[in-house]
Amino acid sequence: MAASDSRRSYGDFEGNRSIPNGEEVRNVRDTGVQTDAKVQGQGPRLSKANLFTLLSLWMELFPKKEPCQRENDPAGDSGLVVVHERRVLGLHCSSVQLHAGQVAVVKHGPRLKGCDLYFSRKPCSTCLKMLINAGVNRISYWPGDAEIGLLSDRHDHADSSHQEAILDATAAERLKSNSRPHICVLLQPLDSTMLQFVEETSQNCDFFGKIAADNPTLDVADIFRKERWNNLNDFLEKFFINDEEQHMYVLNKMGLENFCVEPNFSNLRQHMRNLIRILTSVAASVPVLQDEYGFFMREPLGTGSPALPQDVIRHCIIQARLLACRTEDPKVGVGAVIWAEGKQSQCDGTGRLYLVGCGYNAYPVGSQYAEYPQLDHKQKERQNRKYRYILHAEQNALTFRSAEIKEEENTMMFVTKCPCDECVPLIGCAGIKQIYTTDLDSNKVKHDISYLRFDKLNGVQKFIWQQKSARHTSEQAAPPTASECFCVLGAVYTTPFSTTLFIRFGRSFEPYHAVEKCHYTTMAFLRLENANF
Repeated sequence: MAASDSRRSYGDFEGNRSIPNGEEVRNVRDTGVQTDAKVQGQGPRLSKANLFTLLSLWMELFPKKEPCQRENDPAGDSGLVVVHERRVLGLHCSSVQLHAGQVAVVKHGPRLKGCDLYFSRKPCSTCLKMLINAGVNRISYWPGDAEIGLLSDRHDHADSSHQEAILDATAAERLKSNSRPHICVLLQPLDSTMLQFVEETSQNCDFFGKIAADNPTLDVADIFRKERWNNLNDFLEKFFINDEEQHMYVLNKMGLENFCVEPNFSNLRQHMRNLIRILTSVAASVPVLQDEYGFFMREPLGTGSPALPQDVIRHCIIQARLLACRTEDPKVGVGAVIWAEGKQSQCDGTGRLYLVGCGYNAYPVGSQYAEYPQLDHKQKERQNRKYRYILHAEQNALTFRSAEIKEEENTMMFVTKCPCDECVPLIGCAGIKQIYTTDLDSNKVKHDISYLRFDKLNGVQKFIWQQKSARHTSEQAAPPTASECFCVLGAVYTTPFSTTLFIRFGRSFEPYHAVEKCHYTTMAFLRLENANF
């Protein structure tokens, strides 16, 4: 039967059925990435297995300069998270030269011993044999199509690529059955309120808060809904096999026959949908508004390293937003990731970027629920408030980093909330060169926590989520050559948020007069050959 390309609507996935897997699904939250103890908690949070699985899916979508089309290699894109003793060692994705598993071998080598690996696809036999030989502890993968796709032309028995995929799946299953590492699908039931919680916190995060503050009459909820809808369609097409017969075929070929019987099959597919919906909402929390909002410096760029491309910045911020879903703070989840720009790409799909550390706000290592205060300023007695006990995302990212910060490299922190006065000096002294965040709370004092020192942080380039201006456009554009210089006498810059008339002086735009929103853009150019400004 030919592959079905029909899609279900978003409404088809709204139902959140229970997952009867032999155990009653309890509202249990496990402690931070530092501990494995299980404790009762108030709010829902992602389990470590689900968090790392979602990070692997998101890493598969890392924006690359060139598509991964390998010569004589049928493998598709894949993402990978490497975890060792409660800390994330690496976030990787496949490249033109290497599969994600091969990237892990090149980047980590003997350090892979005892690691847990989370893949967005079942890795091929070439990767599996090296990872097994490296002594990894566990390999978990998303139960969609394999890295070497099993769905393309599967009814064409003469198709050589499909035959290669079958041979590889057979070899991978044999490696699995004869290896020490536990190779499995590791998805855990979600808390019954998790989907709603992530949707609400994503829509109410500081990035949408900044848009709402700039545009009080704008319906930001509508922007979030549209963004989430677009994400849902894209992610379902990428990570979900809509046709049940095809999905059963893939599961059988990957040695997952137990998932093909009911109720296991329906439960698995529902759980996959739910995790995709989590990713959909989190990714929508930083909307793609290419000509409207982005991460820019308030002042001219000046000296220092250039900013990363906006799509890469957004990807890293959403990594931090996913980490925030593991928060132990009952009210505010914050995530932070630290990346550095090395001298060589080392064949990773992330280019020259490599992970330094990541974290989220949590209580100290080994603590149990209710050992420390949980309440905020609503608790009248200050000694019974949470602020003096909870560790911030920036602090955990620096504490549990997997690589040292090098003075000669551009090290960047991506954090989902403006750093407070407790974290600002740590960021400055740690050697962070750039920080990407929102300044919604900057220069504010909010009860027991203040944000007065962020603006005064020197030696760190601060790229803030804000509305794009003509200056930002000119800074991002390549400077014109002498023979191509031109002067723009006037331009009406129109966005869904505002319309502004700009007059260009030399190579910079200056706002001249805000005008009523119109439905078209008018630009007047006077081109001058070899002009001198």
